Amino acid sequence: MHEDTAHRGPGRYRLTDTESGQVWGVCAETEGLFREPRRGTYELFGWVADGAEAYGWVASRVWLVPEDKTLDAWLLEDVESLGRRAGTGALVLTGLDDYEGPPEGHRGPVRLHDEYRWLGTCQEFARILPPEHTEPPLVLRQLAPADRLERALTTGTRRTLDLGEAWLEIQDDRGEPLTDRLLRPKVRTWRPSPCGTNLIDLELDAELTPVPAHAQPIWERWLAGPPDTPGAWTGLSTRQRGAWLDLVRERGCRLQHPDRRAGHAYELDGQHITDEPGLYLALGEALHGPGGYFGASLHALVDCLRGNFGYTAPATLHWRQAATARKNLSQLLTQDGEPYNLVATVLEVLAQGGMRVTLT
Repeated sequence: MHEDTAHRGPGRYRLTDTESGQVWGVCAETEGLFREPRRGTYELFGWVADGAEAYGWVASRVWLVPEDKTLDAWLLEDVESLGRRAGTGALVLTGLDDYEGPPEGHRGPVRLHDEYRWLGTCQEFARILPPEHTEPPLVLRQLAPADRLERALTTGTRRTLDLGEAWLEIQDDRGEPLTDRLLRPKVRTWRPSPCGTNLIDLELDAELTPVPAHAQPIWERWLAGPPDTPGAWTGLSTRQRGAWLDLVRERGCRLQHPDRRAGHAYELDGQHITDEPGLYLALGEALHGPGGYFGASLHALVDCLRGNFGYTAPATLHWRQAATARKNLSQLLTQDGEPYNLVATVLEVLAQGGMRVTLT
């Protein structure tokens, strides 16, 4: 069996009952956490591209906007283009659509954008039903089971092997909380681990939201510990910056942030703000240093300005090389395709939160 070789830290993973807070067990390695999630596949018939044809990875978010305005726009995330289908000329897209996927049975022209630009228009779309698929188990290797898990395994009934709802809590090699995954684990099987006495390899049917393969290098970096120098994200693609920002947010929301005194002055290095993830990563580092978090969206930024994230108003922010963000983020699109200026909106939000910003 293949092992996720990124997971090589002592006790990185802890399975915890959500109701009681009791620990089922702790392990160093997992298998099945990194894999491709199930994706929706769509054929866009009568596709006409606005500009260059999209192929390969397209965007973190693509909005589908019905031209007749009878429905709200809907969302595909982490979108990839498989190109045109032979014989029909339809463009084939795949994406994650668990939350706001296209409604069944919609007919009529739909226009697509990636929040930065219009991609094109199709006359109709159809979802391709995926083949039957069995989710692989989540394997917790070298697991040190708690007494309650040992009792459940010894009993071995359907009831005791259903562990209910649990968190898979994940910490880095410094022992600091990084992130977690909510599971509905049921024991599939278990066996003694060859790596030590009193350890087991536990296979779970877990209803897991997996970590896609493109994010694995980012996770490997963070599992080793948070960055100790600013700008470690600057050489990443937009897709990888998004994965980096996800971990920054998930870790940052678990940390305690002692409030600074009012009147503090911050410095923001804006030379690498070429996309939306870069904006929030640079802002987080300006407020809290390497790997720092201070919002990952406009709504989250408002929350951070209200308190509990180390900020006290009033304060000042010197935003250097602001022209880079203005060039890349001043002509974006809302989900319905209306133009808006993200930089201006962020400046307004900061001002309302008591942050005086100077731009150079």
